[in-house]
Amino acid sequence: MSGHEQTLVSIGDRVDRLLELCRTLQEENRSLRHSQEQLATERAQLLARNEQARSRVEAMILRLKSLEQNHG
Repeated sequence: MSGHEQTLVSIGDRVDRLLELCRTLQEENRSLRHSQEQLATERAQLLARNEQARSRVEAMILRLKSLEQNHG
């Protein structure tokens, strides 16, 4: 094999490794985007539940204050 052929083979090997790395990174990126979407959805659900709980606690406090005033 001549020097030029060896250089071409070496370049071809590098290109193959780069293509494989690109495929790996694309798959990892896809996976990370999916995880990010799931986490954003979960966060929104938790914020909504937290808001519901806060509203319930505030309502209970108001009822207790009302009872206290009526019986106090």
